[in-house]
Amino acid sequence: MNLGKKSFFSPFAFWANAFKAPTTIRFPKEDLDFFEKPGASPRYRGLHTNDIDKCIGCGTCSEICPTDAITMIESENKKEGTLGRKPQIDYGRCCFCGFCVDMCTTGSLQMSRVYLKNYATPPDKIGDEEVEDIKKHFVLVPDEKFSDDLGYTTPDEYSWLDLERVEMPQMDAEERLQGFIEYVKGFTREQAIKEASRCVECGVCTETCPAHMRIPEYIHEIWEDDPYASVDKMYTENPLPGVCGRVCTHRCETVCSIGHRGEPVAIRWLKRYAVDQLSIDKIKNIAHVFKGGKKEKHVSIIGSGPSGLTCAYYLSVMGYKITIYEAKPLAGGIMRYGIPNYRLPDEALDKDIDVILSMGVEIKTNTEVGRDITIEEIKKNSDAVFIGTGFMESRSTKIKNVDRPGCYRALDLLAKISRGEKIELKEKVVIIGGGNVAFDIGRSIARLQKAEFGKVGVTLTCLEKRDEMLADEEEIIEGQEEGLVIKPGRSPKEVLLDENGNVRGLRTVKCVKIFDDQGRFNPTVDESDVEDYEGYMVVEAIGQAPNYDYLGKDILDKLEIVRGKILTDEYGRTPIEWLFAGGDIVHGPDIIHGVADGHRAAQAIDEYLMNQK
Repeated sequence: MNLGKKSFFSPFAFWANAFKAPTTIRFPKEDLDFFEKPGASPRYRGLHTNDIDKCIGCGTCSEICPTDAITMIESENKKEGTLGRKPQIDYGRCCFCGFCVDMCTTGSLQMSRVYLKNYATPPDKIGDEEVEDIKKHFVLVPDEKFSDDLGYTTPDEYSWLDLERVEMPQMDAEERLQGFIEYVKGFTREQAIKEASRCVECGVCTETCPAHMRIPEYIHEIWEDDPYASVDKMYTENPLPGVCGRVCTHRCETVCSIGHRGEPVAIRWLKRYAVDQLSIDKIKNIAHVFKGGKKEKHVSIIGSGPSGLTCAYYLSVMGYKITIYEAKPLAGGIMRYGIPNYRLPDEALDKDIDVILSMGVEIKTNTEVGRDITIEEIKKNSDAVFIGTGFMESRSTKIKNVDRPGCYRALDLLAKISRGEKIELKEKVVIIGGGNVAFDIGRSIARLQKAEFGKVGVTLTCLEKRDEMLADEEEIIEGQEEGLVIKPGRSPKEVLLDENGNVRGLRTVKCVKIFDDQGRFNPTVDESDVEDYEGYMVVEAIGQAPNYDYLGKDILDKLEIVRGKILTDEYGRTPIEWLFAGGDIVHGPDIIHGVADGHRAAQAIDEYLMNQK
């Protein structure tokens, strides 16, 4: 290699610097004013810092560590959405690569510019005392001790994590309004695999899911391009994956560790993808693998909603004879008669129910308990009874004129619309309520108005302010895209009538506060702040209530009912040893909670029947 000619002045340059003081420094005793802060480089990788309040114990730091220097130990942070763990680092193993910081899902773990000083050379023979001393020196639990002297951190743009979710293809607002076709189109194979690759498999989602589904495991199978294995894992805790893949409240996504720095993994849509890839015959094969031998005892279930169907499935897996009593013409409860087809098409619900029927479960539709058959007759022919009748009756505001013709309840209308029955439709409609049911009926009416009048005329008003509304954010945004006008922070005062007694609108006053100082529902309003909304049809959508008349006085006297819900233990046991309950009537409206209740009740019923002589 030709390095060029040596300079004539080279030896003189050496002598010119030979007697200068060295630039070596003794830190921290001495320092050069070289960086903005005294000490090591701004990107130095020294001892870690960890914000315990932000750390969720996901363990990605431990998983990625190439030297096994990080172990997870118990943490004082045990809030929902955490695993109650925190990292402990063995600096005898740590190579200061910073991979743990790159993979930290919350950004709580960083590295400081502080480092371990030299440890005195131990004696030739190290005893237990010396070993423990070394451990204290090198094995540390990082906290915020050095957070004011940060070195290596990982900005989001350089993170190893994929922080943006794959966008779900769906119809635009104008196309959605053309009918009740399911508007979410679903992931392609490539999109599903890419979205599944974002999961770090920490398990925080599993802890939060009411049914404790093995979410990381079934997402991993999607990433491996094996939908069959994915659905197989779903059926361990949930026999309604097609339904939950569409309308689950997806609490799991609210705690997804990736969501702390970016967008949470699309857990619900991934579930839907896997189920939709399999024919019903393949899903039946999965469901029947778990089925055990037949048992002689018989269990009756009242209600074919999420909890009833789930309880029926798992009891049938155990070999019990199951009969479900359903008052409506078709099974499914609120899933069929309360959720619009554009969110949950009948085909998806029927697919899940057909699998359960294939297990030998009998569903007697058009059979209302208390009218067509009594609870006493059911008990006489059963060894145990599970009730999951749901909240199928609408609540009322009871404001002035709300009982006049032209005023309706949301669930009544949704049931008719979902079955294709014609309703008395008006060009302008006012909806009272701000939850998902209010948006379900509002968006359903918008579609009917678009077809009949060529335009949308729906005003939705509620007590809550915009940022406090109970509906899912996606429901609110999509509702507005479809033409719904939202008037938040308003309290309904009275239904307005014209000179002929026909509904012409709703009068509201400003809602100042919803709850009193004791946290009780007790709205405070400003009567001087009045707004009227034009509408020739008013629909109440302010909540649902149960009806327990079918149980009879003798049974009701033995149950404890608080705010409309039956008190049970964790497994749905009531004070009556043969009677179990779950779903809305125990925990309130929530499909995945109903699934969890049905599963746990099935275990309790099995235990009860196994102990019977």
